[in-house]
Amino acid sequence: MAIGVISVRYARALLKCAMAQNLEDKVYQEMITLADQYNRVPELRSTIDNPMLEKNKKQALLQVACGKNLSELTEKFIQLVLQEGRENVIQMMATSYITLYRKQKNIISGRLITATTVTPEVEQKMKQMVQNKSQATVEFQTEVNPDIIGGFVLEYDSYRMDASVQTKLNNILKELKK
Repeated sequence: MAIGVISVRYARALLKCAMAQNLEDKVYQEMITLADQYNRVPELRSTIDNPMLEKNKKQALLQVACGKNLSELTEKFIQLVLQEGRENVIQMMATSYITLYRKQKNIISGRLITATTVTPEVEQKMKQMVQNKSQATVEFQTEVNPDIIGGFVLEYDSYRMDASVQTKLNNILKELKK
């Protein structure tokens, strides 16, 4: 069976159980933390995928990777995944849960990239603009990237608005080379 299908089935079952227990928000935060740990610590994947590592050590490691004050549901979920030998796709399960949760709650992810730090007022205005255009709740992140020189890059859903000085200069350079 395809790995993507497996991860979505597990994630869907986890979301259904979490909603029944009114824990979907807590589990969502735990899955975000787990997915983030996989991205930040590349050795986590190889450690969890190692067949020589005992399941109880894998469970302890995954529980730590999910964050503090872990819900009992997430503990049982990790135990089930390990019991079924599906630990090699737990990262995909976490990202599938995040996707399903966001769809269920009408949440989109947005990101604002600027050359310098923006004020909270500007960040709030950009977030509000995205919420108005998308008719969804927005999880908004800001990022500073001095390489864009000035202006901003706004990304949300499948939309990207690049109003950076770097992109404008690159476009002028391309035109001059013609």
